[in-house]
Amino acid sequence: MAHVIARWPRWGLAVLLAGTAAMYFPGLSASGYGNEFYAAAAQAGARSWSAWFFGSLDAHDFITVDKPPAALWVTGLSVRLFGVHGWAVLVPQAVMGVAAVAILFAAVRRVVPDPRLGAAAGLLAGAVLACTPAAALMFRFDDPDALLTLLLVTAAYCLARAVHGASWRWLVLVGVAVGTAFLTKLLQAFLVLPGFGLAYLLAAPTTLRTRLAHLAAALGALVVAAGWWVLIVQLIPANARPYVGGSTDDTVLDLAFGYDGFGRLQGPHASPAVASMGPPTGPRRLFLAEMGDEISWLLPAALFALAFGGWLALRGHLGRAERAATVSWGGWLLVTGAVFAGVHGTIHPYYTVALAPAVGALVGLGSAWAWRLRATWDGRVGLAGLVLTGGWWSSILLRRNDFGPHWLPPLLLVATVAAAACAIIGRRLLPVAAGVGAAAALAGTVAFSVATAATPHHGAIPVAVAPAGRRTVTDGWLGDEGTNPALAAMLRASPSEWSAATTGSQSAAALELSSQTAVMAVGGWSDDPVPTLAQFVADVQSGRIGYYVEPGLGGAARPHGRIIRSANHSASHARDIADWVAAHYPAVSVGTSLVYRLR
Repeated sequence: MAHVIARWPRWGLAVLLAGTAAMYFPGLSASGYGNEFYAAAAQAGARSWSAWFFGSLDAHDFITVDKPPAALWVTGLSVRLFGVHGWAVLVPQAVMGVAAVAILFAAVRRVVPDPRLGAAAGLLAGAVLACTPAAALMFRFDDPDALLTLLLVTAAYCLARAVHGASWRWLVLVGVAVGTAFLTKLLQAFLVLPGFGLAYLLAAPTTLRTRLAHLAAALGALVVAAGWWVLIVQLIPANARPYVGGSTDDTVLDLAFGYDGFGRLQGPHASPAVASMGPPTGPRRLFLAEMGDEISWLLPAALFALAFGGWLALRGHLGRAERAATVSWGGWLLVTGAVFAGVHGTIHPYYTVALAPAVGALVGLGSAWAWRLRATWDGRVGLAGLVLTGGWWSSILLRRNDFGPHWLPPLLLVATVAAAACAIIGRRLLPVAAGVGAAAALAGTVAFSVATAATPHHGAIPVAVAPAGRRTVTDGWLGDEGTNPALAAMLRASPSEWSAATTGSQSAAALELSSQTAVMAVGGWSDDPVPTLAQFVADVQSGRIGYYVEPGLGGAARPHGRIIRSANHSASHARDIADWVAAHYPAVSVGTSLVYRLR
């Protein structure tokens, strides 16, 4: 019996990972390719090692996607190995989700001195991550956020190891992991650094001078891990590589600090469609509308746990590793949350998956601390606070979304209040209070996450369950270019380097996946100034482009000077190209598209 009890953490982890896999893996094929933009780039990478290295949207390296390529390196290899299938694109994301849960368990477990209590904290942290709707959404979708989250959780684990032994080697691995995360989603990867750096500076058991030297070494590793690909792209002549999508001057640094950096914060690329998905800037944004549905279920509990941890640290109830964990996970949550709350530019609710590991870690640690101190008022009040903040807000979200039976929100609220009262009354009722409180706090996020995982997701802006009556943003700018067999057959028969050109990366991606050919995305995703009219004319005259496709105008005359706009609302040079094509070539309707034969 003792042997079985000693091994329960392993069995608990096995059950947790099996449950996570059971939620993330089934039914992936229902989502097709997920985000066709990234799926087309994975297909291009599977056909061309050059496209794979640069993260090009097409196999002939016209333009890259608007992110660095680390996530595409994973999906591109998967498609190269297993073929162009939706599951070949999406299964790697589910694998990343299971791996992130396992690593979060390990990171949280090792900072709690009591092994069994640490295992319980790690299991709870992993369960919260797995059952956060934003995670259930993004670990079944092919945006870069899945790999970003996995890399940052890995960095947090390495930090825990570094703090424990003042190890510069483990701290260097933190830099490598965060640097690689930069190659996944640029500056967002750096939002964890203030908390990580402060935690090591305050808690590593060595001299201040040594701690500073270790941090310098980690910073150097980060620069190398983040910069090697950027340097290679910069050194290759522009005419020998694809245009860096999303940049204004064909450089990765402009992409990082412009469109995907300060441009997001300041708002020049903000979209009305995005604004309709949530409230204005400010902390309330994280709790309302779609963003609240995807991340906020246990966010109040995590914030309470952070405050609780600070109180315990001041009273001398936390060990060195636990204090460091409070700073690192708390810094992750506060800095990342503040940025998401304050962004004036383009932000999508699913970005909040980056908060899920910190929410899980703090809830797990706070619960472990409260249970360890259950004989004191600190512990009982802490347990009651965690139960109240978790169950109360979950009942509100369920009622707000009209999700589940109408009696469930009031039942959860009653159970929450009863459990909190039991936690304060006395020790004999604590096991009941903990069990009922945990069930009440977790019921909403578990149910919503399961429903999210069971919902097919497509397009560029996936959302969670989208209950009845909820207005969601869809890819309505597309026609049938992704599903028209006649159009796909025309492009497959083209002998040109690019079977077709079309305005915008989204339409180009749909055509690429349906025809299995390379398509030139005029204007890219974000008003990119390529190609110029002169370059396009030269490519047409040399026979490098087979067709020009205008989605959405099939069966109708093309309005003079007007081009159907994709998500990026391409600028005048794209309209000039479309006008030049319409003036020099006849068009035929193929489904919902106008198609111009260019050779």
